[in-house]
Amino acid sequence: MEQTSSNKAGNKQIGQYGEAIAAKYLQNKGFKVLGLNYLKKWGEIDVIAEKDNIICFVEVKTVSYETKQDLDYHVSRGTWKPEDNVHEHKIRKLSRAIDSWISERCYQGDWQIDVIAVKIVPREKYAVVKHLPNIIL
Repeated sequence: MEQTSSNKAGNKQIGQYGEAIAAKYLQNKGFKVLGLNYLKKWGEIDVIAEKDNIICFVEVKTVSYETKQDLDYHVSRGTWKPEDNVHEHKIRKLSRAIDSWISERCYQGDWQIDVIAVKIVPREKYAVVKHLPNIIL
C-alpha cells in the first residue's frame, strides 16, 4: 500500500509542477492568469486565464520522463500523449466546475476550454508544452 500512496503523492507533485509550467507558458504568451486550481466537489479547473477578452479554462495534463533522451524518444515515436487523457467524462466534470465559476461571477463574456499537455524531465528541469486551444468534443 505504501507504494500506491507514494505513487499518488508523486503523481500529484508532477501534476502541480505541470500546472505551474502551463501557467508560466500562458503568461509568456500574453495571457493573464486569473486563478489556479479552482476546486468544487464536482470538478476542478487547473488554470483560468484571459486573453483578448476571452476566458480560457485550461485542463493541464502532465507526464514525466527520467531523462530528456527518454522524452525525445517517446516524442519522436508518437507514443502516448498526456492530452489523450482528456476524455468525455473529464470534460463533463470540468464543464460543471466552469458553470460554477461563471455563475459565481455572473460572467457573460466569451470563454473556451483549452488543454495544455506538458511533458517534463524534473531532474533536468526540462519541459515540452503543447497548447490545444478551444477544444470541442
